Amino acid sequence: MRAAIVLALAFGTASAFVTRPFNAGIRAAPRTAAAAPRMAASIDLSGKTAFIAGVADSTGYGWAIAKALADAGATVTVGTWPPVLQIFQKSLDNGKFAEDSILSDGSTMEIAKVYPLDAVFDTAEDVPEETKNNKRYAGLDGYSISEVAKAVEADYGKIDILVHSLANGPEVVKPLLETSRNGYLMASSASAYSFVSLVQKFGPIMNEGGAALSLTYIASERVIPGYGGGMSSAKAQLESDTRTLAWEAGRAHGIRVNTISAGPLKSRAASAIGEKGTKSFIEYAIDYSKANSPLARDLYSDDVGASALFMCSPLAVGVTGVTMYVDNGLHAMGLAVDSAAMQMDA
Repeated sequence: MRAAIVLALAFGTASAFVTRPFNAGIRAAPRTAAAAPRMAASIDLSGKTAFIAGVADSTGYGWAIAKALADAGATVTVGTWPPVLQIFQKSLDNGKFAEDSILSDGSTMEIAKVYPLDAVFDTAEDVPEETKNNKRYAGLDGYSISEVAKAVEADYGKIDILVHSLANGPEVVKPLLETSRNGYLMASSASAYSFVSLVQKFGPIMNEGGAALSLTYIASERVIPGYGGGMSSAKAQLESDTRTLAWEAGRAHGIRVNTISAGPLKSRAASAIGEKGTKSFIEYAIDYSKANSPLARDLYSDDVGASALFMCSPLAVGVTGVTMYVDNGLHAMGLAVDSAAMQMDA
C-alpha cells in the first residue's frame, strides 16, 4: 500500500465520528451530535457544492468536514483513493457509517457522489502502465485530478468549496536522515503539490467567493520526532503554497485559500504511522498534546469540522492565506510542562 497511507493527523484522509472519545489516552474524533458545536445554525450553505479530496472512512478530519458542511446544507461530494474506493462505497451502501452520519437535526448526511481520485496524477497521461494494470485499480479510470475536475464540472457545473484532506508519506516512519530521495519527493508530491494541482484544476470551475482549504500539522514548523519521511517538509511546503495560492487564485478566480493546522487525532490512517514501544506514534502525540496544551481537553474531529465550516463560509469572506491552528493552543507553547525539568526542585 502506498505508504503509511493517507495520513490523517490533520494530515490525512478519513475522518472520525465515533460517539465518544477513546479511553486510556487514545482519543479520537467526535462527540455526539447533540454535544457538537451548532455553528451550522448560523451558517447556511444551501445551494453550495463542496468537493472533498481524501475521504475513505469515518475516522478522520475529512469526514468531520464533510459532515459540518452537510449540516449547513451544502451538497457534499468526495474523492477517494482508488484502492480503497470499493470498500468505502460498500461501507456507505451497507450503512456501516450510519451512526457517524447523523447530523445535528437528526437527519443523515448524504454524500451525493464518490469519485475515484489519485492525487499524485495530474492528467491521464501521467498514470503509468503499472498503475493501470494494478488489480486495485481494475475497472477504474478517470481518477487523475484533471479528469475528476472535469467529471465534477459535468455533474454539478461550478462548485463553491474545495477541501484537500489527504497526505501520503511512504517513508513516514523513517527519520529524515534515513529518508530516500524518492520517499521525500513522494511525500511532497502526494501531500503538498496535490493541493496546488487541485487548485489549478478546480479553480476555474469554482464560483467567485468560493473557498479552498487544506489540512496541515505543527510538524511544519516544530520538530516532531516520529513524523518523518519528509512529511514535515511537505507540510511546510503546503503552508507556504497556501499563501502563494491565496494571492494567485484570489486574483485569477476570486477564491480564498487557507489551511488548518489541526492537532493529533487517532484516525485509522494516523494509526498506521508506527509504534514507539507499547504505544503508537499518534497515541503519544495525543497524550503529549493534552498534557501540554493551554486547553487541557480532548480534541475532537468536529472541532476541526466546525472551524473548517467557518473558513469555507461567507463569515470568513475576508480571510485568505491563513494557517488557522485548531490544536487546543499547543502551537503556542515553547516549553513542555510535563518535562522532567519542570519537576526539579527550585
